[in-house]
Amino acid sequence: MREARETVPRKTSSVELSEIAPGLAGRDLLGPRATTVLSARLPFGARFARAFHRDLPLYLMALLPVLVVLVFAYGPMYGIQIAFRNYQPGLGIWKSPWVGFQHFVDFFRTPYFYRITRNTLVLSFWSIIICFPAPIVLALLMNELRSNGYKRVVQTISYLPHFLSTVVIIGIYMDLTRVRDGRINEIIDLLGGTRINFWAEPGWFRFLYITSDLWQGIGWGTIIYLAAITGVDPELYEAAVVDGAGRWRRMWHVTLACIAPTIIILFILRIGGLLSNDWMKILLMYNQSTYETADVIGSYIYRIGIVGGNAGFGTAVGLLANFLGLFLVLGTNALARRLGEYSLW
Repeated sequence: MREARETVPRKTSSVELSEIAPGLAGRDLLGPRATTVLSARLPFGARFARAFHRDLPLYLMALLPVLVVLVFAYGPMYGIQIAFRNYQPGLGIWKSPWVGFQHFVDFFRTPYFYRITRNTLVLSFWSIIICFPAPIVLALLMNELRSNGYKRVVQTISYLPHFLSTVVIIGIYMDLTRVRDGRINEIIDLLGGTRINFWAEPGWFRFLYITSDLWQGIGWGTIIYLAAITGVDPELYEAAVVDGAGRWRRMWHVTLACIAPTIIILFILRIGGLLSNDWMKILLMYNQSTYETADVIGSYIYRIGIVGGNAGFGTAVGLLANFLGLFLVLGTNALARRLGEYSLW
């Protein structure tokens, strides 16, 4: 009897079972480990068919998003070749003359290269410095509110500007800052100051752009941080209280530390848009008198590529900016991975 008990496991091993009873090879008779070994011995086509049948609902769910990406993200890449051609609508893309990197060389030689590059980087820099941490601070403060009703009111008020059109936002700004009857200029006049034409002076453009971006996006940006805060383990707060930590210490050492991965990932993605300002908002805000501080790469592409009809040159400038954004994301991600344990991949 003892010998029989010792020999049974050897006769029912995964390899011998597949040889003796092939029909039972796919069944979990010997446990997950034996099933894995048996599946590994199947041909690749059989393993793929089994996995595809098992995950068919997931593939069906992913089908529509994949089609959207293919049609609207990868499909337009066909037109990237315009950046290397002297595109003429009458000839089409393929018959337009090939010019190679001439458009890129012309961009670096244009007298506006320094101005639009400087304005793009300056606006993006101040947007990151001011507009990126603002939702984090607001989310931390909201998390400390004890009244749920008051918290909902604050969230609603802060979310509301995001749902307003950019045209409406800029219209409100123009009404507030009009020289003759704008509320801000009336306050300046009452205080004994001189009325300011905000939309004609280049020095005020960056202030208007950053503040409008902050007002429109600060509330919406708190959503993902509040979601991350809800995932913090309450026992960490209890342990901090036992150790004598106050509300400020708990916010700094518990809440902020736990949402650090989310902050780093969003920061890496934000760096990727360093050369991509909200040029549609800029088109609504700028004029010829503010080109010195308002003209950016996006507005320059619109003015030269669409209004001016030089599609090849505009495509080349946009392609260059996108490539630089890709390298910025890769570099920032590599730096974050080297300095810490959080990164995109």
